[in-house]
Amino acid sequence: MSQKLEYTLVDGIKCYSPDVATSYSDYPDSGFDLTQEYSTSSFWVRSRSRLFKYLVEKYLPKTEKVKFLEVGCGTGDFLRQLVRNDRLEITGSEIYLKGLQYAQKNLPQVSFVQFDVTQGPINNQFDMVVSFDVLEHVEEDVQALINIHHMLSSNGVLIISVPQHMFMWSELDVLVKHKRRYSRKELSEKLESTGYKVSYATSFVFTLFPLMYFSRLLEKKRSGTSSDEAELQKRVHFSGFSNFVLNAFMRLDEFMIRLGVSLPFGGTLVVVASKV
Repeated sequence: MSQKLEYTLVDGIKCYSPDVATSYSDYPDSGFDLTQEYSTSSFWVRSRSRLFKYLVEKYLPKTEKVKFLEVGCGTGDFLRQLVRNDRLEITGSEIYLKGLQYAQKNLPQVSFVQFDVTQGPINNQFDMVVSFDVLEHVEEDVQALINIHHMLSSNGVLIISVPQHMFMWSELDVLVKHKRRYSRKELSEKLESTGYKVSYATSFVFTLFPLMYFSRLLEKKRSGTSSDEAELQKRVHFSGFSNFVLNAFMRLDEFMIRLGVSLPFGGTLVVVASKV
């Protein structure tokens, strides 16, 4: 069994992995600034938040109080969707301090901790753990799943999302320091090998997938003089009209998933699993 991590206080934050808290080796520090800036306008952020909130509420364990952990909470944007749910005792975790500084400012009523999920579990048990668009940044993804398993209570629920299809690899994956994109088979096998039972899996960004695919085919090589920050901003910033239209298309995905449909392909893979 993985050894539980102990914390030290850094700027008032419980840091279980202080050695990597400011390394930003697996995610660009500018990504937190962009998330904070575009979280309320981005069609992608808004749609994923709606979908993940629905899945959390659907699969929430039937107990009076649910101890809830988000691994890789970033600036705390998704947790804003949950703070009014009185059944949840929420903890947000992030490997990098910059994300946590935004998160604490955004949600002072939530408990936040810093830790690297590959180094070990923290000394706590949770009824539900979620991790959205995090595992692809982690070199030792299987070890991360093992440590999450240790933090889950008996019959606890894990909801996870990752980018899908290696043939969709693009410059954006490089800029945000992805290690891989997943197939449904690969992620399911890794979950099952580390003690989980998959109960539901679906693709997401299904309706917009043709547009996403052709944008990859037409992707221009980045300018040699352009900074990573400028390139990243160019790829995540959309006009107000574009965000409005794309958000409408994303609602079709959300509608089909709410009907219980498992969408066959898309830019993102979402899996619900339980501890066995």
